[in-house]
Amino acid sequence: MPRKRRICFVTGTRAEFGLMRSTLEAIRAHPKLELQLVVTGMHLDPRHGKSIESIRRDGWKIDAVVPWKGEVAEATGTAITGLARAFSKLKTDVVLVVGDRVEAFAAATAAHISQRAVAHVHGGDRAEGVIDDSLRHAITKLAHIHLPATAVSRERIFRLGEDRERIHLVGTPGLDGIKQLARSIEEFPKLTRRRYALFVMHPDRDRSDAGVVLDVIQRAGIGQIVAIYPNNDAGADRIIRTLERRRPRLSYLLKNSARSQFLGLLRDAAVLVGNSSSGIIEAASFGTPVVNIGPRQAGRERSENVTDVPCSEAAIRRAIKRIWNKGHPVRFGGDNVYGSEGAGKRIASVLARVRLDNSLLRKLISY
Repeated sequence: MPRKRRICFVTGTRAEFGLMRSTLEAIRAHPKLELQLVVTGMHLDPRHGKSIESIRRDGWKIDAVVPWKGEVAEATGTAITGLARAFSKLKTDVVLVVGDRVEAFAAATAAHISQRAVAHVHGGDRAEGVIDDSLRHAITKLAHIHLPATAVSRERIFRLGEDRERIHLVGTPGLDGIKQLARSIEEFPKLTRRRYALFVMHPDRDRSDAGVVLDVIQRAGIGQIVAIYPNNDAGADRIIRTLERRRPRLSYLLKNSARSQFLGLLRDAAVLVGNSSSGIIEAASFGTPVVNIGPRQAGRERSENVTDVPCSEAAIRRAIKRIWNKGHPVRFGGDNVYGSEGAGKRIASVLARVRLDNSLLRKLISY
């Protein structure tokens, strides 16, 4: 009996791990695949809740931990070395990464240079972020197997010079089972369903002022606010300091949130305010309105529940007041441009059947 194909997922953030959970479960259950898990990045940072512990508590086997220390560029370079060593020790066949994070870029670089196949989920999207768009497309050029979420992203990958045979439209795994997975908000007794705002703001080039946004939310009449720590991009410390100063005025301030807990909060919020990709991808499936601030998610496809505003106090106030609707929050239908169920299983199927040979590993731009 041939050995199982070793698929190594590299994870650096709580959000990305949650988004890929259904894929990891599908790989683990597939008769031809063996799941490997390498943890790095924000998962190791106590300031962000050290979410590696929640991965362990959920029963996942972690095959390697790669340190992530120092400023972003330095940490990325050091991690490339650690990841290359981990892949060699684990005898990995395919390295699986998602999105546009620096941890994914480090993993794709280490794998490609060591001549291991790279599979990339959510390639072809557009999102300005801080350095996100450039990193995402750099990962596309390093990847051998492309797993885009939408038809538009599939075409963008093709226009980047990738062969069509490498591109497999799968949808987004972040939508798999989210309605069933979302927990009750009863664990948050200060909250009332659809009477609170969920605030998630990551660092952005426009240096959005978290304090100003929180003030606007409260002045609009939404007295209950749940805020979640930002990711570890440069500038995160400034946002964290603001959140900690405002802690007494917040209903809850969470350093970390399990996927099921976060989805419950997202489902029952009156509005999500900030610049999180969850507002672009997952929120539409619940019909939750989103006030998306600034350019971080610029270029992404979005559903009708998203209102884009500049980092302007007046614009943010107008958008929140319209959604809050004097205490009768607007809701949207559950139509989501990113699709529906089944992406995790589709990804596992592609990873099991694709041929791992020289024709896959030796890339040549298609034009």
